[in-house]
This record gives sequence, structure tokens and C-alpha cells, in this order.
Amino acid sequence: MINLIPAAGLDMTPSGIFWLILGINWGLFLIDYYLSYRQYRVHKENEKRPEDLSDIISTEEYDKARKYKLDKHHYNFAHNLYSQIENTAILCLGVLPLLWTYSGSISQTLFNTNAEIPQSLGFALLSGVMSFVLDTPWDLYDTFVIEERHGFNKQTVGFFITDKIKKFAVSQLISAPILTALIWIVRNGGEYFFFYAWIFVSVMILLLMTIYPEFIAPLFDKYIPLPDGELKTKIEELAAKRKFPLTKLYVVQGSKRSAHSNAYMYGFWKNKRIVIYDTLLSEEVNEQLKDLWGAKNDKHKEEKEGDEKMEKQRTIGMQNDEVVAVLGHELGHWELCHTMFNLLMAEVNLLLLFAVFAYFYRQTALYRAFGFTTEPTLIGLMIVFQFVTAPYNQLMGFIMTVLSRRMEFAADTYSAELGFAKHLSSGLIKIGKDNLSLPIDDPYYSAYNHSHPPIPERIAALKKYQ
Repeated sequence: MINLIPAAGLDMTPSGIFWLILGINWGLFLIDYYLSYRQYRVHKENEKRPEDLSDIISTEEYDKARKYKLDKHHYNFAHNLYSQIENTAILCLGVLPLLWTYSGSISQTLFNTNAEIPQSLGFALLSGVMSFVLDTPWDLYDTFVIEERHGFNKQTVGFFITDKIKKFAVSQLISAPILTALIWIVRNGGEYFFFYAWIFVSVMILLLMTIYPEFIAPLFDKYIPLPDGELKTKIEELAAKRKFPLTKLYVVQGSKRSAHSNAYMYGFWKNKRIVIYDTLLSEEVNEQLKDLWGAKNDKHKEEKEGDEKMEKQRTIGMQNDEVVAVLGHELGHWELCHTMFNLLMAEVNLLLLFAVFAYFYRQTALYRAFGFTTEPTLIGLMIVFQFVTAPYNQLMGFIMTVLSRRMEFAADTYSAELGFAKHLSSGLIKIGKDNLSLPIDDPYYSAYNHSHPPIPERIAALKKYQ
């Protein structure tokens, strides 16, 4: 292996490095902002439903989806611009070095040490609290104004705040030991520390992918086995037919948060599980689930009056055959090895990022550019992963979006070849309606941002199988 740590420093002044990185950061932001504006313009100008979408969405549904999308556009324009200005101000005003110094003072006071790891953990906690405080008003507005206005929100303010605090606490508890070990590896791993760091982080990712659904996700949402009935029988028959090693079949109570719907699979090797959101299921199946949720009536009595009525208006739900067709699509991802491919791509990308970090992390000028007089590992990770590699991250994101769209078409084809083309088409239409998706897009915005092809394109591709 070659030595990736250079002997010489960067051939730029700290000030030059800072303004170059900041300029690139703003350039990437403006590209995203421009593409978002193009999408907004398409939604703004198309006041009437295009006739070629009459089979996908009614005029009334189109008007509702358009109003929702315009509200989200206005919010995102304001929020994204604010976030960019906020981040710029934090960098220009030297907030991060101040937080680092303050975390060192706290470490000295509480633990009588100036060691890097306690100070780094303190910095991570302080910066996390700062982000929590600055982001919460925006999250409140999004949830209780926009999502509420369009019938999606199911939370009370008390539940929202408690849930957000719980998520923050759990994330800190999980990240602290990982960060501790990562700093130790970087400091003690020798010339090829980046390879050992990659191995460690990869193992942690796989471990979290295994334990998160089982032990962490249930802290926030209730999961119950799908009750016996037609739907469960059809799903199990499909899994057996395709030799999918299904071990557990769950329903998650997503309706306590939002009327948005979803379904996913997880697990490794011979231990696969399927999770379906209750908002995806038909009214008949949800009637079966009412008594099984149990804690909903006790724990969430503070839910707003009329919420049940609003839920029925907002949630369309699928017929059993449509749910099975959607899961057939997910089985396609499994049998076509899309999940393994994405995991492999993520691992290769992570190794490359750690190699880049190994090249830059001892460059004193890079730390001076951001106002640091020392060279903490955590700060180096933040600078390299968030700023130095930002253009590469954007490029990789676009490449993965292109690949993801192809995989979605392939998974649709897989489900269609199982005989589910008609039900998958109607299921996709219902998901779009249920989530107030507006089936018109700017082609450049869609190509850059949509990992899933637009529903009209997927419906058109499925027609040849019907």
C-alpha cells in the first residue's frame, strides 16, 4: 500500500483554503437551489391537470397535491437558504473553535483532563445541542403548519418534543462509543489507520443495521406481528414461492406520527423481516389491528379530536393484492441483489473517503483555515467529510440516483413478471395519492434528485405486462 500522508503541506494560505471551500460549498448549494426552483416553476405554472394524467390522478386530487407541493417548496426555499446562511455564519464567526475550546474547559472541570477523546465527545454533544435548538422551530413549522394543513400530521406538540429529545439522546448514546473508538484508531493505527478505521466503521454499520430494527426502532414506534388473514397468507405464499427467507412480518404504527405510507425489508442471510406501515393497509386490515395496538388509546389520549376522521380522509390504503404487488417489487430488489450492490458501493465509497481523510488530516493549514490552533481528529473528520469531499459527494449522489432509478424499474419488472403488473400499477397510484405526490416534474430536477422514477414513467413501463 502507498503512503497516503504527504510530507509537504497544502500550497495555499489558511485564508485561501477557507474561502475556496466556502465558495465551492455555496456553488453546490446554488446548483441545488436552481434545480429546486425549476421544479417549483413546473408545479406553479401547471395549474390544471394535464390530460395525459387523467388515469393516474383526478382533478381534485391534482389540486390538493399541487397546493401541498407549493407549500413544501416555499418552506424548503426558506429553510435551505436559512441553513446555508446559518452554516456560513457559524464558519465565518468561528463558532466551531469556540465550541471546541468550551468543550475542553468542561472536560477539564468535570474530569480534570485535557485528553482529546473527552473533549471530542463534549464538542459532539454541544454541537448536537446547538443544531437541535436551531432546527426545532423549523421542524415544528413543517409538522404543525404544513403537514397539519394537508392532513398528514398525527402528533401533538408534547409527543413531538418528547420524541425529538428521545431520538437525540439515543443518537448521542450510540455515537459516543463509536466516536471514541474511531479517534483511538486514527491516533494509534499507524500508517494504514484509514484501512482499520474503514473496517471498524463497516462493522459498526452492519451491527447497527442488525440491531436498530430490533432494539432501537421499537423505542419510538410500536411494532406488532401482522395478524392472521388473507394478506398474511398471500405474503407468506409469495415469500415461499420465491424462496425468500421470511422469518417475521410486522406492522408498524406509523399513523401515530403521519398519514404518509411506506413498507420495507431488513435483515441478513436467512433472517429476513418485512415491515408494513399501517397507513399502507386497507381499512379492513386496520380494523383487525385496532385492538392489537392497545397502547395507542392509553399513551396517546392527548391526540387531537377529529384525528380519526382526518386519518380516514387522508389515508387511502391498499387492497391486499396491491400490498402483495408492492412487496413483490421489494422482493425484486432482494433477488436481483440490489441491496448487496448498494452496500458494496457504500463500502467502496467509505474506504475512498477515509483514504482522502488520511491525505488531508495532518495538514495544519486546513485546521487553521477553520480557526483551530490544534489538529483534533473529530474536526479533521468533519472538515474532510463535510467540506473537502463535498463535490465528490454530490457527484456520487447523482451516480447512485441514476443507478437507483434503473434498479426501481428492474424491481417493477420483477413484480410484473410474477403477475402483479396491474395491482402494482394501481398500488403505485394509491401511494402517490396517499402521499399527495404531484406527477409532473422538471426533467433536470427529477434526474438529479429522484432515486425513484416518477410514477407516470413507472406506470407506462408496466403497461406492456398488463
